[in-house]
Amino acid sequence: MTEKVIETIHYTIFFNGEGYFTLQNKLPNYSSLFIMTDTHTSQLCLQHLLRLVPYLKKARIFCIPFGEKEKNIQNGLDICRKLNKENADRKSLLINLGGGVITDSGGFFASIFKRGIYFLNIPTTLLAMVDASTGGKTGINLDNLKNEIGVFNYPDLLIIDKHYLKTLSNRELKSGMAELFKYGLIADNFFWEEIKNRSKHMHWDDWNEFIYQANLIKNNIVTEDPSERKGLRKILNFGHTIGHGIESYFLPTYSPLRHGEAIALGMVCESWISWKMNVLSQKQHEEISKTLLSIYPFREINEQILNKILKYIRQDKKKLQEDIHFSLLREIGICTYHHKVSNDIIKQSFQSLKRNNSEIDD
Repeated sequence: MTEKVIETIHYTIFFNGEGYFTLQNKLPNYSSLFIMTDTHTSQLCLQHLLRLVPYLKKARIFCIPFGEKEKNIQNGLDICRKLNKENADRKSLLINLGGGVITDSGGFFASIFKRGIYFLNIPTTLLAMVDASTGGKTGINLDNLKNEIGVFNYPDLLIIDKHYLKTLSNRELKSGMAELFKYGLIADNFFWEEIKNRSKHMHWDDWNEFIYQANLIKNNIVTEDPSERKGLRKILNFGHTIGHGIESYFLPTYSPLRHGEAIALGMVCESWISWKMNVLSQKQHEEISKTLLSIYPFREINEQILNKILKYIRQDKKKLQEDIHFSLLREIGICTYHHKVSNDIIKQSFQSLKRNNSEIDD
């Protein structure tokens, strides 16, 4: 596994040791070096990176607080001011060491400073390893709206090192696993079965192969539709239209959901919509619902909360004029896109979510 790489059309994804060797050799080509971390990764991950890539001891470290709420324009302006103070130029390199908040926002900050400096991603969470750090999407939140500000831009390279998974709680690992489930649902029935069967008893040695396969699936989709203009890339949004609405509502509360937890609930709702609109069989919807609700926590969503979630959904980036478009499952492993879904159907999907959760509890 350590020798495997994925060559995308814009950059190389390295797995484990080989990427660090490549990075060490590339670093003298940049005019100055910067590492962006958060308060968690600076304590738990930074020293591992510096031991493996000694040249990075020359780098200036930028550290932001931990959490989704830090994915904002204020931190972007602060990072840009620090880059300016350190005389960064267009040949400088920003290394994003962290989870999705760091790789998303760090890539965006690098893209806008001086109209673009170099950056690369070293994701430290499972979620970032299989989703946030790959594919070329960078961005920040607008208030509580997910990823409303951003650009497509690509890192110089990407290093995925499962060592960092040792720093994660079980909750964080489960959050990342939701994206693994998604890849199986939209593109590979066999992958879905593998994740489903091993999800509650995942062995340490399994992670490399699952992460590698997830990146292969995503790269195949992104290669055909890099900027989401043709439509195929929209299938990566399965579960995210409703999931982002749920995540955005709970983000400013005392008990925010992890991204993967919200997306799992979104996938249950959107698989129900797939069935309701005569796309997916009821049997497969029930299989999806039972699998995900046995792993991810359900949140009580009353009428008042639902109406607020619907407001977030109506502001989703995938909305066209007044219509909300979804990617829906035809069957497990096959996803189609550009389905217009009414508000009434969306509301009914939340009622189904509650019923399905009650059945799991029983």
